[in-house]
Amino acid sequence: MASNLKNLSEHSGKNMKGLQDKKFAIVVSEWNEEVTESLYNGAYETLLDNGISKENIEKHYVPGSFELSLAAQWMAERKEIDAVICLGCVIQGETKHFDFICDAVAHGITNVSLKYNKPIIFGVLTPNTQQQALDRAGGKHGNKGDEAAFTALKMLGLAKGL
Repeated sequence: MASNLKNLSEHSGKNMKGLQDKKFAIVVSEWNEEVTESLYNGAYETLLDNGISKENIEKHYVPGSFELSLAAQWMAERKEIDAVICLGCVIQGETKHFDFICDAVAHGITNVSLKYNKPIIFGVLTPNTQQQALDRAGGKHGNKGDEAAFTALKMLGLAKGL
């Protein structure tokens, strides 16, 4: 569903019980920092609001969204990390660079998740404009960071219930 039809910060609490001891790594791209820091704040607050302690949340920076996959792999290799949330923003430009980066990041994050059998969450915005990014990073469409944290919690809850 398009985010202009749904607020990204609205979610149900299904599959989210008994996760207080889980540990999260949040990897944040420094590129488009105004957007990515807002995404981080949304994810961090959502985890806290759902019973995760500050001590169980790590924050790590990478230069850009392309580097999220490798950093996610480094985090996933650590046994004590239960889920990794990757946050970035790639804004459409005048060249095909956007397409290559978005494709590489999406595939990279998916591959890490499957390789390590852990939730590695794709919290990367791919808007056409800066304003669209801001609208999805705490603006009129909610915060994709909230959505990424909820996704991590729900996936851990699903795994716990299997």
